[in-house]
Amino acid sequence: MPDITAIIIKRNGKKSTSRGFSLAELKQAGLTRQDAKQMSIPLDVKRKSLHDENVEALKVHAEKAKAKAKPKEPKTEPKEELKKKPKKKAKS
Repeated sequence: MPDITAIIIKRNGKKSTSRGFSLAELKQAGLTRQDAKQMSIPLDVKRKSLHDENVEALKVHAEKAKAKAKPKEPKTEPKEELKKKPKKKAKS
């Protein structure tokens, strides 16, 4: 279950939750589809609307997710002892 929900403002002024965020809202927040998938952000590709409240919610959620993510450790070279030695050819 995603921990972030999108809000839609209907014509009568009432707010309701939607299935997910629109692609325009993702683009406005500076995120891609891949970022949304990694952060488990729900998408609704049928929606075309853009609400500023949702963009701000996405930005806040992205900052929290990036802060929570563990930094990758740099790859280190194997020690000299662990490197494979070339095999000697057998004499015939």
